[in-house]
Formats: sequence, structure tokens, C-alpha cells
Amino acid sequence: MTTHRNFGLRILGTSVSALAFFACTQAAFAQDSAAAAADDEIVVTGIRGSQIASINAKREGDVIADVLSAEDIGKFPDKNVAEALQRIPGIVVNREFGEGERVSLRGTAPNLTKTLLNGHSVATADWFILDQVDSTRSFNYLVLPSEIVGQLEVYKTPQADVEEGGVGGTINVHTRNPFDLDAFTVSASVQAVYSDLSDKLDPQISGLFSWKNDDETFGILIGGVYQKRQTRRDGIEVFGYRDFDVGGGQMAGVPTLIGSALFEQDRERYGGNIGIQFRPSDEILINITGLYSQFNANNYNQNYLAWGEQALAGGGTITNAVVRDGIAVSGDIASPNGGTTGRGVVFDAIDRKAVAKTRSIDFDLTYDPTDDWNVHFKAGWTKADGDTKNENFFETAAPGAFSYDISGKVPQVQFSSPNPTSPAGMLIDFARIQTVTNDDEEKYAYVDVERQLDMGPLNAIRVGFKYTDHDRKANRLATNGGVLTPGLLCGGAPCTAADFWSGGTTPGDFMDNFALPGTLTDYWTVSRQKLGDIYGAQAANLTEKFVVPGNVYSINEKTYGGYAMAKLGGEGWKGNIGVRIIGTDQRSEGNVIGAPAPEFQSPFGGYTPVSVKRSYTDILPSANLALDVTDKVIVRFAAGRTITRPDFADISPGTDLNGTLLTGNGGDPNLKPFRANQYDLSVEWYPDAETIVAAALFYKDILSYVVNTTTTEILPGVFVPGTEPAGCVAAGGSNPNLFNCPYQINRPSNGPGGRNQGFEFQVSRPIWNGFGVIANYTYSDAKADNGDPIPGNSKHTANLTGYFENDMFNARLSYTYRSKFFINIDRAAPLNQASLESLDASASVNVTENIAITFDAVNLTNEKIRQYSGTPDRFRSIYDNGRQFYFGARFKY
Repeated sequence: MTTHRNFGLRILGTSVSALAFFACTQAAFAQDSAAAAADDEIVVTGIRGSQIASINAKREGDVIADVLSAEDIGKFPDKNVAEALQRIPGIVVNREFGEGERVSLRGTAPNLTKTLLNGHSVATADWFILDQVDSTRSFNYLVLPSEIVGQLEVYKTPQADVEEGGVGGTINVHTRNPFDLDAFTVSASVQAVYSDLSDKLDPQISGLFSWKNDDETFGILIGGVYQKRQTRRDGIEVFGYRDFDVGGGQMAGVPTLIGSALFEQDRERYGGNIGIQFRPSDEILINITGLYSQFNANNYNQNYLAWGEQALAGGGTITNAVVRDGIAVSGDIASPNGGTTGRGVVFDAIDRKAVAKTRSIDFDLTYDPTDDWNVHFKAGWTKADGDTKNENFFETAAPGAFSYDISGKVPQVQFSSPNPTSPAGMLIDFARIQTVTNDDEEKYAYVDVERQLDMGPLNAIRVGFKYTDHDRKANRLATNGGVLTPGLLCGGAPCTAADFWSGGTTPGDFMDNFALPGTLTDYWTVSRQKLGDIYGAQAANLTEKFVVPGNVYSINEKTYGGYAMAKLGGEGWKGNIGVRIIGTDQRSEGNVIGAPAPEFQSPFGGYTPVSVKRSYTDILPSANLALDVTDKVIVRFAAGRTITRPDFADISPGTDLNGTLLTGNGGDPNLKPFRANQYDLSVEWYPDAETIVAAALFYKDILSYVVNTTTTEILPGVFVPGTEPAGCVAAGGSNPNLFNCPYQINRPSNGPGGRNQGFEFQVSRPIWNGFGVIANYTYSDAKADNGDPIPGNSKHTANLTGYFENDMFNARLSYTYRSKFFINIDRAAPLNQASLESLDASASVNVTENIAITFDAVNLTNEKIRQYSGTPDRFRSIYDNGRQFYFGARFKY
């Protein structure tokens, strides 16, 4: 806590000093700006030009917001929109797999941030199987390459005519339009990316073509992007803790599983967007936009684990335990009978064919019958798929004996048996083939009418109506592991672990960047090719997939409503006041498992389909006011009510089970939304067109948080007899692999309220002779009324970018800091992440007026992600994603 507090004070002190510096230098730059303004031929472009555009958009806005222009996005080393957004005050990302995927705004969790595409919700789906199963509302920005974006608007306060759904805030992503560009515009970028952990070089290509006729009655824009990157992530993971007698009757938490994880992935992203604009008359403008983006995300994960929980629960021993703060931080563990029986070691190899796709099409019509009337109609469709088309899961296990030590920064595990570098002694313990699909789709129609008025402070009245029809569907099919495991055949004979062996071990540099002496870095590996070939050759009766009932559900939401808003203004002030009223009809369909008389049977337990309907209405008032205190200072006030509907998995009737750890996640179809009242104040100083110094205060009174509660429930699980976890009892009947087990189940509930309060400070300023700085700091203090931690809240976040630019060369160096935060409840225990910082860079050299050589670097200091459970003594994981380097050329005409 002291470190974070001092960090905040240092940032604040630096900000105050910077403010004084800018005040002293403002006069000199005002002269330069005045000279530039006097010459109509001078056009500022590049980094400074983009900053001018962003600053001006913020200054002219009606709400407290920040704007990022296309030039900003193109100049940062950011390959998707989330990476670009992290430069905005109050926004943070998490690079768990080396690239930002979701954004958190002003200390709230990612699912409380609403993402719009050209003013309306865009469908989203995930590539990682755990996220596919646990469907949230947070948008996955991996499907949005930054090259297709024209402008990003971050609304931090609500406004009646902006789509509801963001308690944290709303991000509106604008794609480019042909009428916004020159009559004939062509641009392209070609790069190669080098990822240092995978030691691979891959291509990155993007291009844009835009044309419009001289009369600007017709225009068309086509953009496309292709990006490939082969990645590797090295990690050590502890999956949780369970209390055992560690000697003399002393109970302490023992790591359940300690694993050395090697994650490899082939990332391939391609897609494009189209914009067609047609102006048949001066009164009518038609805009048709389309987007397609596909993210291929095949991945391969191998993990060699010390299975302390299974060894001890089966009658094994722990000796020489050292206990600190209730955790056995070190000790010697052996499987039963001195490490000769049972399971104490497990090795997983998981090959996944995964993809995430998003597409949308919009029809947008603006009709201005007179100077005083405006009619706007918008309709469209958006769909996303997040699928693991095939997961080949292979697991071997064996009796074992090992010593472990997690007292330092990195766990150390040494095996006395078996030998980790060979499959000898490892038995095929589990084998499964499964498919997970997750579909998100919405159809919508809007109409807005605005009437300009001249009635004193009342400038206009705007009203609108909306209808949306949203479907979210999840499905999971899997082979019965208890059937597949004993039946695996290799050349007509039962398979052994050696049949899958690659013949080698982990890469020679595996975990070189953070391992300690004694850390397991060298173990035998499974051939990805052999795994696929062997599983693909099995008989159909062994590879038949069955419904996993707890992960099959569908949610339908229909919303009806509208808004009314008055636009106000006068000499030196402007604002709006309005109300948005939205009705939601929700239908949740899923399966209740383990019912006394199930309607259907599955190898994963009996289940009964259920359908639950509910409806609710929200009244969302809002008000925004901007006062021009001077011609360079604006003070803004805002207040309003916001709402975020619960995550889709949270309102499903099903339960997702983890048979290895006897944990799971369940839903509640009657869960109420997040609702909050918020109040904001900002002061913005614009000493010249290229400079902003601003500070903002925010307070969110969150009326009810959705929180997870953990209870013990007896539910069915499938295990090979003799390998079932402790506490499981045979269910009886015709399936000998079915057991009733005590699961620790996390279920969402509407907990007490809380508050999120804090402040932001930002400054952007050219300093001297081509040098400039962009900096911001956010303090966010989020607390629930009952003391529970708030997911996603980092108290301190900061961004500092220094840049240099002249006619031939420009460069940026960007530093980002995020303090520790609580992620969520995971495997019936809290999951937290330590503070994270990153240093990124970009540079380009203008060879000619139209061609530039570019260089970008991500994570220059090679920072690691560190996670823990509740307190730092309860280690959870370290992940190393390595550095990325991009170099190539950019062309524009």
C-alpha cells in the first residue's frame, strides 16, 4: 500500500510541476499558434496534427469524453483498438496473452464498459475456451484491428441519446467514410513482426482505398488487413490451495497443483470494412457500412504438474513443511505407499482449433427536410462466433514424490520420481475430444427526430426510439473421457504415453527470463501431430460427442424504448438534459443437472431443460453542462443513471464443472443488472490549439454489484473408477464412471452496493523544437459496502508518452503503469494480479512525401504478469509473453 501511495504522490507532484511549466511556456507557444492561424496555407499533420484533432473534438463535445483520431491510432505501435485505447485517461488493458483484449474504464471491470460500432452495439465472441464457456458482455478487441478505425470516442458520462449499457463508460468506434477523405485516397502498410520467445518472423499487411466523385454524391471506401503472429507464453501456475494436516495436527493450505505451462499459438487476423455513401439530394444522405473480421487462434498448451492435493487426499504424506501465514510454502510430498501408488504427478497436452469472428452491416439514412428538422434512421445486423472447433485433451499421470518451495517469487519443484524428461512410468489417465461454440447475434432498428428551436436557452428537442433483438447461444459437446481413455488404440494395440512423445523436451530457453534454480523447466513433450493423428484414427464409438448439459444455454433479450432530450445553450454555455426509458424482455434457457428425476440422460449426468422469462424497465435520466469560464477554460458538470445487464453466463440456468478440482460456476436467470448513479466534474484548459491540461472528478454510486458466492453442491461427475477425487461416491446405475461429488460452486448474486470514486489528470503539449509530451494519471478507489473487492479496479494507472517529430522523422516512447487489482473468483478462490508496467516504442522515417519506413516495439522491458490468490503469499501464476518487434514501410497517396 505504501508503494502505491508514494507512486500516486509522485505522479501528482510531477503533474503539478508540469502544470507550472506549461503556464510559464504558454505565451511563447501562443505566438507560434497565432502565426500558424494567420496563414491559411499551414496545415499541421503527423503527431501534432492528430493531437490537434483529438483536443478540438474533446473541446467541442457536449459530454465529458476523450477522443482518439485515426492519426493517433496509426502512429502508436498498437495492432488492435484496445491497445490504442489504453493511451486515454482512465482506460487500462491486461495483456494476459501478450496483447490487450478488453478494456476497463475508471476502475470498473471490462464487462461494465459498453462498446459501440458507429453508434450501435457490435456482436462479440471469444477465442479462448474458458472465455467461450463463461460468456460475458465485455467486447474482445482482438477482432478489431486499429487500421480499420477512423476515430474513437470514449464517453465517460451518460447522455440520453447514447446507447445504454455502460456503467463504466461507453466507447464508440467509428470506421472511416469516403466523404471524410480526399477524392482519391490510397494507403498501405507492410510489416514483419518478430516475437522473441517464439523466435518467429511473420507478415502484417493492411490497405485502404477510398474514392468519391467531384460532387460528393457518391463515394466508396474499402479497407483490408492481414496479420499473422506466432506466439509463445512461458508460465508457472498454482491452481489453488487446500487445507491438509502438515504434521502434528497443524492444518495449512497446500498447493493443489503446481505446473510449468508452455503455451504456443498461431495468431492470424484478417478482415476488412466497406463504406458506401450516397447523396441523392441535398436533403438525404445514405451511409451503408459493413465489417468482417476473423481471428484464427489455434493454440497448444502443455503443462507438467505436481499434484499435491491428489497425493495427500489419497493417503500420501507431506514432510518438512514450512508454514507461513497459514500456507505450507514448502515441503516434501509423496503419493501413497512412499510414492508408489495413486496419483501425485500429472501431465496435460491440449491442442485447440479456435476462432473468433465478427461481422456487421448497417444502413444509415439522414433526412433534412428543412433547416430546422432532422430525421435519422438506422437499422442493421451484427453477428459473432467464438468457437473451439476441436479440442484434443490428453492427460497422463503417475505416482510421484517431489519437493516444492513457493516461498520466493517463482515456485521451485523437484521430482525424485518419476523422471520429468521421459514418459516412462506415466499412465494415460484421461483423454477427451470436445467442441465449444458461442454465438452472439443482434438485429436492431433506431429512429431519431430532432427539431431546432429558437426559444431562449432551448436550442433543440431530440427524441428517439429503438428496438433490438439479441441472442446469445452456447453449446458444448465432449466425448465421455471414461470411454475414450481405456479404448485408445495405436496400431491396433492399447496406446501408451510413449506413443505420443515428441522424442524431445521443452525448448532450451523455456522460462529463461524468470526461472530460479530448482524450477521445473525441462520435461518431455507430446507431439502435436501425433496427438491429432492418434485421436483422429479412433473408432467412431470412441470419438462420439455428447451434450455437456451445464454448458448448453441460450439467452434472448428484446429491448424496447426511447429517449427525449433537450439541447440547451447560450452565450458561454451549452448542455443537454434528457431521459432514456428502456424495457428488457429476457428469456433464459438451459439445463438443470443432477435433478431427482432428470428428463434426459448424458454420460455427464442427467439433466432437465428449463426456461425462465423475466422483464424489467429502467428509467435513465441524464444531464450535461459545459461552461466557458474564459475563452480557454471550460468547466463541465454531469449527472445521470447508468445500467449494465448481467453477463450471459451469469443469467443461464446451467452449471459448468471442473472435475479435477471439484469446482464450478453456475448462473441465476433472475439476476438483476448493475445499476449506478454517477456524478462528474471536469476542468479543461486549452491555452492553444495544440495543448490541453485537464482534471476530472468522478463518483459512481453503484446500487448493486453482481458478486460471486461459493457454496458446496453435490453434483454428478465422470471419472475412471479409482481416479475419482476424494469425497466422490459412485452414483450407481448403468454407468460405472458416474460419481456424485461435492463441488464448490460459484454462483452470481445481487450483492450490496458500493461506490467508485476518483480523479483524472491529463496533459498534452508540444515542448520545444519538435519534442512533446502526452501524459495522464487516474486514481480510482472502488469499494463494496460489505468490504468485498471490486473486479478490475486498479487504484493507480498512468500513461506517459514522449515524442519527437519533424518533416523527416518521428518517434514515440510510451510508458504505461497499472497497480494491482482483483480479477474475480476463480476455482472457488480470489484471483488477483500484481502491478504491471510496460514500455512501447514507435518510429518512422519519411523517405519521400508518400513513403515511410516504420519500426514498432511492444513490451521493451519484457515485463511479466504475476498473479496471486488474495494475498501475495498465495502464489497463482507468472506469465512471460516476451517482446514484439515490427518493421516495415507505409505508403499513402
